[in-house]
Amino acid sequence: MNNILLFFDISTGEIFIVLVVGFLIFGPKKIPEIARKVGKGMGEIKRATNDIKKEIQDEMNKIENSVRIEEKKIKSNNKESSGYEKVKHIEKYPPEPPEKE
Repeated sequence: MNNILLFFDISTGEIFIVLVVGFLIFGPKKIPEIARKVGKGMGEIKRATNDIKKEIQDEMNKIENSVRIEEKKIKSNNKESSGYEKVKHIEKYPPEPPEKE
């Protein structure tokens, strides 16, 4: 709660004034109902934020796992082809044109 108050930069006196004005406008019977609705709304926002964070983290984990798998494939290929491989055929680039008869 303190983080929210610091974010909006609201002092204790200002909060008190807002509560008094709310009490005068809505009355004592409506304030608990309004507070409940605000609390539910904040809870839904928090759940949605956590869901988004979880989805992002899951996608990052998938990408990291695929990178690890590719790294393992590359390392295993490097181990299999230890040393220099024999070159059977080397093409010149660009190829020379065929000789005319």
